[in-house]
Amino acid sequence: MIRIFFLNTLSLIIKLILYTCFGTYRVYGRENRPTAGPYILVTNHLSAADVPVLLISLPGLAPRFFAGEKWESHWFFGPVMRWGGAIYIKRGEVDRKALKEALAAIEQGDVFGLAPEGTRSRVGKLIRGRDGAAYLASKANVPILPIGLVNTDVVFGNARRLRRTRLECHIGQPFTLPDLGHRPKGHELSAYTHLIMIHIAALLPERYHGHYADSPALAALQCGEDPWPHCLAAEAETGRGGEEE
Repeated sequence: MIRIFFLNTLSLIIKLILYTCFGTYRVYGRENRPTAGPYILVTNHLSAADVPVLLISLPGLAPRFFAGEKWESHWFFGPVMRWGGAIYIKRGEVDRKALKEALAAIEQGDVFGLAPEGTRSRVGKLIRGRDGAAYLASKANVPILPIGLVNTDVVFGNARRLRRTRLECHIGQPFTLPDLGHRPKGHELSAYTHLIMIHIAALLPERYHGHYADSPALAALQCGEDPWPHCLAAEAETGRGGEEE
């Protein structure tokens, strides 16, 4: 309860700063948000504005989340982020301790939020997703809530030019990963990631689709068809041809 109070107070401060200095925000799909956890929240990652926008768009939510270990020793952000729900993780390697802590949080009923891309996109559109979110979702067997953030990549540049920005948060319908009947292996885990990423992409304008712009799975999802076979095919082909750049 103390953590929720802290985050709600921070949300009010962010709203004041947003309306005063940056612009406005709009939330779409509020009705899609589950009433309670556990579930995994996944989103695109464009800038440092993403977390504040998520915080004000999902009032009352106090998700656990990964943060780079470099922040753990920071005199201010270290304890604040830990209090806010951070699980510190070693970047660039499989941090089994952090993954185990995340799974334990989900099993306790918490919401866990992360950006499947693993890092901020520096090209203003989706980059290839990593398998962390897929691994957690497959192990925890909980719903996934996709969220698409729009214009967080331009908000700071606009502010420097004294232009206001309309920020958008699009909340999609929760979904679950297909049951394979066995532990996902190789390209199957990557196919899970592909499925997660196209659910995010489907919430975004076309200019943000990036790595997934030509995905047959995304086209199928947007037409109301089952995208899973296309996810499997795409990642199997990537596996045969080697890792894409």
